[in-house]
Amino acid sequence: MFIAIAKIAVLLFIVLTVNAYLTWFERKVVAHIQSRWGPYRVGPHGLLQPLADGVKFFFKEDPTPAGVDRFVYYLAPLLALGLALTSIAIIPFGPEPLRLFGHDIYLGIAPPNLNIGILALFAITALGVYGVALAGWASNSKYPLLGGLRSSAQMVSYELTLTMSVVGVLLMAGSFNLRDIINAQAPLAGDPDHGMIAWNIWPQFLGFFCFFTAAVAETNRVPFDLPEAEQELVAGFNTEYASFKFAMFFIAEYTSMITVSCLCTIMFFGGWLSPFPASWTLTHYLPSVILIPFGLWVILDGFRYETTLGRLVLPAVGTVITALGLAFIVFPQVNAFIQAPFWFISKVLLFLFVYVWMRGTLPRFRYDQLMAFGWKLLLPVSIINVAITSFVILAKMQWGAK
Repeated sequence: MFIAIAKIAVLLFIVLTVNAYLTWFERKVVAHIQSRWGPYRVGPHGLLQPLADGVKFFFKEDPTPAGVDRFVYYLAPLLALGLALTSIAIIPFGPEPLRLFGHDIYLGIAPPNLNIGILALFAITALGVYGVALAGWASNSKYPLLGGLRSSAQMVSYELTLTMSVVGVLLMAGSFNLRDIINAQAPLAGDPDHGMIAWNIWPQFLGFFCFFTAAVAETNRVPFDLPEAEQELVAGFNTEYASFKFAMFFIAEYTSMITVSCLCTIMFFGGWLSPFPASWTLTHYLPSVILIPFGLWVILDGFRYETTLGRLVLPAVGTVITALGLAFIVFPQVNAFIQAPFWFISKVLLFLFVYVWMRGTLPRFRYDQLMAFGWKLLLPVSIINVAITSFVILAKMQWGAK
């Protein structure tokens, strides 16, 4: 019990910290796409901007509109945030447990033998629509009500495509267990020199396209961010929310982005498996190859930074990063253990970058275009993908029987 509580506390701290700096990352990337600096003044390179935003949300005026259903009004952001954080608990982040104080501590909250992992995850995420619908209804205003109806209809519609698009992967893996799905993408026939060839992205490219597109719509992100569209006049279902209650919707959205990125990694891109053949031993030192030069660059940047705080903080942070990279070389056992989390986190960060990249690149759909795209294109394509996958698997079984 103590280990489970400690793992939950550590995961919450990591997820909330990542959420905070994901906002910084998004503002920086979009700023560079638009030839701007982005956050720069609050701390070196604006690294303390998430802390400033958190303090602002915490102390900002928090009015409650007259006539609202107070219980449901306060429940909606709690429900949205709670479900988003709970979904992360199902995700496994590595295959091997960490041996500590005589106990095997797996990198994840859910037990490794959870045979309904993907079903449990979809059940939790499907309930997220209640946070949106209740927020619009409880606000006692027609603008949030209409915004909540539009957003909930969008989420329910794309939920069909989201679940249907992974059926092909489940048929290929023959299991609902997320670890089994990753292991099914291991090198073919035990040959370690296949690398990424066995990943599901190749036979399930249509499924991945439908899944990722539907997931972007589920998380209300560009080009499906209808709650922020001009026709909402203000902000859609969260119009009447301010201060920390609004921040809870904000955190739930970014947490859902992390969950989707983890699922894309697990279902289609081999999870924690390396994209390189096992015989390429030099790739085992990629964490050090990345961390050491990056740490040295941070140290050099700190020495020439224009503020005193930056000249103090950046060299210290760079030294820690460089020392961490060197430790992976000095201690081979540590380097071997971090291989799986390194590849998993790297793939997740890549998908988060794609999320941000789309926000700075794509225009927003009209509502009729959004619904037509989901019902008339994505859902039929995902059904076709399931039919083709089933036919191929059946043909292989019959061919093997002969």
